[in-house]
Amino acid sequence: MRDIRILFTGGGSGGHLYPLLATAEAVAKKLLKEGLPFEFHYLGPPTERGEAFQKMGIRMHAIGAPKIRRYASGMFRNLLDIPRFFGSVFRALAKLYVLMPDAVFSKGGSGAFPVVFAAWFYRIPVLVHDSDAIPGLTNLFSGRFARRVAVSFESAMRYFPKRKVLLTGNPVRTELLEGKMTPAQAKEAMGFRPDVSLVLILGGSQGSERVNEFVVLNLPDILGVSQVLHQTGTANFRNIQKLSQAAMLGTSVGAEAAAGYKATPYFEDDMAAALSAADAVVARAGSGTIFEAAAFSKPMILIPLEESANDHQRANAYEFANAGGGVVIEEANLQPAILLSELRKILSDPGVHAKMSAASADFFRPKASEDLADALLGFISRK
Repeated sequence: MRDIRILFTGGGSGGHLYPLLATAEAVAKKLLKEGLPFEFHYLGPPTERGEAFQKMGIRMHAIGAPKIRRYASGMFRNLLDIPRFFGSVFRALAKLYVLMPDAVFSKGGSGAFPVVFAAWFYRIPVLVHDSDAIPGLTNLFSGRFARRVAVSFESAMRYFPKRKVLLTGNPVRTELLEGKMTPAQAKEAMGFRPDVSLVLILGGSQGSERVNEFVVLNLPDILGVSQVLHQTGTANFRNIQKLSQAAMLGTSVGAEAAAGYKATPYFEDDMAAALSAADAVVARAGSGTIFEAAAFSKPMILIPLEESANDHQRANAYEFANAGGGVVIEEANLQPAILLSELRKILSDPGVHAKMSAASADFFRPKASEDLADALLGFISRK
């Protein structure tokens, strides 16, 4: 019997790749437990996170693919990219002919559809997973060629045939979950006072310029309510450092309160400590951010990105808020008084904080990776 061969595909962003890696890890654990030999391959756009794939023993194969642009000014470029799209399909057909995997797992994003189509052509079973409350265009197309479609948000189920769809939640990396600490321990580890509330402000892997600007302009007032750990994005970090220092000059904020603000470009190995330390999270409404914070039972104030594809961040935010784990502040309503009022409600009332924390924890589905691994391995005869 040859090694079980599984192919993974998906777009190049962390929102696609982290759940993909979490699923691969769960599949590997199950196959190792059964004593079955296996090999994993990735076919998709080149990614900066190749090191993480190598650690997992996933062999990388690059395939370029044009991005589908939904905005009006991008329609002409979509037409120009049609030859590139068909080129990607032919390359995927050639690569899958050589690899001939037993199953394919797709996270969607640019580069995924040619792989899904090639797998369907060869009658290789495909499991598609979508992370958002409103599925992406790639996954809506891919769902037609997939054996099963898994979704993170209950509201996304209506976009796919009932016989295919499976509600799993969004996989979260094991290394993140294994890094949990008590809030006091985590605050000390991150250089904060353990006896004072801490708000974690996230803008996604790239940071959010508008959230960053809002934080800097209102930093003295926010520090009057809580300590702040602010993820700025790599490109914005140095500028935000300078602006935050300038924001403190000439204000009534004391040295001790000013020391309660720390900025970081990106959480690489310390995201678990940051989430453990936080008493509340203020963030954009990407699915990865929501489910990672929910895995740590954190109340959230969500500010959906207005330009998100299909307005999926707004749908994500309201589904989480309706479950009781957080509140939504539309970007148009992002005013200092509103944010500070919501922060005070969460941080100053133990009953409110406990209720929202419990609802956040309930929203997280801890078996997401296992359920996806079971669905994927269910395609494969392992006798």
